[in-house]
Amino acid sequence: MTKSVYVLSPEGLAGKSAVTLGVIDAASRHVASIGVFRPIIRTDGRDTILESLVELPQVRQTYDQAVGVPYSAIHDDPEAAMSEIIARFEAIRAEHEIVIVVGSDYVGDMGTGEFPFNISVAQNLNALTLLVVRGNDRTPEGLRHTVDASLEEIAKAHVTSLGVVATRLDEDQLADYQAALDSLDLPLVVALPENQTLTSPTVRQQFEAADARVLYSESDELDQESLGVLIGAMTLPHILKGLTPHYTVITPADRVDILPGLLLAHQSGGFPDLAGILLTGDFDVPEEVVTLLETIDRKPPIAHTRFGTYTTAERLFGLEGEITDSSHKVRLAREMFQRYVGAEKLGRALDLVGSNVRTPLMFEYQLMQQARADKRVIVMPESADDRILRSAHILLARNVADITLLGAPNVIHARAAELELNLSRATIVDPSDPALVEKFAAEYARLRAKKGVTLEQAKEKLKDLSYFGTMMVHFGMADGMVSGAINTTANTIRPSLEFVKTREGFSVVSSSFLMCLPDRVLVFADCAVNPNPSSSELADIAISSAETAVAFGITPRVAMLSYSTGTSGSGEDVDRVREATELVRQRAPELLVDGPIQFDAAMDATVAKTKMPDSPVAGKATVFIFPDLNTGNNTYKAVQRTSGALAVGPVLQGLNKPVNDLSRGALVDDIVNTVAITAIQAQAEPSGTPSRFAQV
Repeated sequence: MTKSVYVLSPEGLAGKSAVTLGVIDAASRHVASIGVFRPIIRTDGRDTILESLVELPQVRQTYDQAVGVPYSAIHDDPEAAMSEIIARFEAIRAEHEIVIVVGSDYVGDMGTGEFPFNISVAQNLNALTLLVVRGNDRTPEGLRHTVDASLEEIAKAHVTSLGVVATRLDEDQLADYQAALDSLDLPLVVALPENQTLTSPTVRQQFEAADARVLYSESDELDQESLGVLIGAMTLPHILKGLTPHYTVITPADRVDILPGLLLAHQSGGFPDLAGILLTGDFDVPEEVVTLLETIDRKPPIAHTRFGTYTTAERLFGLEGEITDSSHKVRLAREMFQRYVGAEKLGRALDLVGSNVRTPLMFEYQLMQQARADKRVIVMPESADDRILRSAHILLARNVADITLLGAPNVIHARAAELELNLSRATIVDPSDPALVEKFAAEYARLRAKKGVTLEQAKEKLKDLSYFGTMMVHFGMADGMVSGAINTTANTIRPSLEFVKTREGFSVVSSSFLMCLPDRVLVFADCAVNPNPSSSELADIAISSAETAVAFGITPRVAMLSYSTGTSGSGEDVDRVREATELVRQRAPELLVDGPIQFDAAMDATVAKTKMPDSPVAGKATVFIFPDLNTGNNTYKAVQRTSGALAVGPVLQGLNKPVNDLSRGALVDDIVNTVAITAIQAQAEPSGTPSRFAQV
């Protein structure tokens, strides 16, 4: 049965949009299909909040499908408007497992009847309510009084409350606010601190509010948040004392003595960066000032308004932005909700945790949770690539793994500062460190002595950071390595084959992709390494892939794929798969495996009933072993492109220590996922015995 959560507030500017974003993000970890609905929208135009919500990757519906009725319809005929709301909602509910309903914003003229009307909508939609109340203008006791009054009104309408989220709270008093709410007998009670960025307007919005003409700007700077306004009408030293990071300064256009000082302060690095400068006054900006602006390279957005300083300030003070102003705000809102609420807490409240559905977003969330549960050290050699630095910043912020970067510390820190990344918790190892070079070279020369490698040759080899990073893994200085953003696959794997070696009982290194379909996760192998594996190598790949499945919480049911099913075909290729299947059964008798089997019989229960009715694998396979690289690589790409599946990998298998390769076109999210996978592989300790599959 579809559940619905109605996010509502008894007042405007409470932060419902930010909470809604967090609810959608968290709920997506537990269900495959999320709908959004906005019962009441502005009469005077499109709803920007709703436009942003339907663009989220978790939401698959159009804006028009998510719209209820405008305020004007409620004024004209409340009963007809309610009927229309219910009809439009039912169309959404039929298509989704959960629907997040966003209450109105108090921008119409319904007055005191707006909150009761929202409650009535929740009642008619049979939705749980999630009450959002702001606390920035209330004491803890005052907040509790407002919450109690609102919950009482909800209860009178016989509507069930899911919980309360108090927003915009003084962070220093957060514990006091939480304590004031803790006695509420509700599944979800959360206190969220004020985040000034979420409510701040952009510089563009400030300039528009002042009806200002832009004299200078970079387009992306206009869309950055301004955290406040400073009146700069005093002498320059006093203005400089009052400068605050990312504030907009309002100053008269004829005070040509102030503008150069502000520009110099912004450029110097010794004073806070300004969000913008707004020149005021009903006269033209002097030509000399315009010339000055053109000659200075680093300057904030600058605009001129005909309004005086007082009128301009009046228009800007109290101006608030919306969560939809930037992707940066959206990300902050989701991170805040995840930090203070989280998917698990929301899932328990909704009683959705037991769902068997495993969506791509849910899988990614579980990857991060699993990795951080037993953190490992992962070395990333390619710190010269900004994607690696950005990934390291995210991984450290999310506490997913301990990251080691290779490179000159001063270079890495300087680039991180330019990119505004926090790498203070990263370990940075200089690959030119003489002690490490001597130690690693001696070990490499020893391990490759039969190949005639000298100490000098070993030192030369270690200039390749893939070798240096792999040697760190070999010595236990790191639990795993992720490379390939710059280097080729061969360059990433070769050092591992030379001295990390394959695990005992395995003859080949292979690869698998974790294929995240809309409702489940499958393992495809080998899709990246072995062109034409023998029957013995296919057996290795199958067992390695089953272990990979177990490591990521997937029950392994292995399909050994071929162009025929069961005993229906013969020939060298089919016989090779048939022999490999028997080898798997001998080496891992408790592993569910079947083959030869065609892809459709392995994947589709209906086809399986016809082709292999008695198979424990047919129709419900989770691990798909392809007979050769050509088939595997083409199939995983075909599934990825035609079904919209998320392909995570390749995951290298069969090595003594985890080393994983990146595509040179990898995105930051791909790198983050690969590091999490590598950390989870490092956590796993395969026993080397068939019983490792017994209890899965």
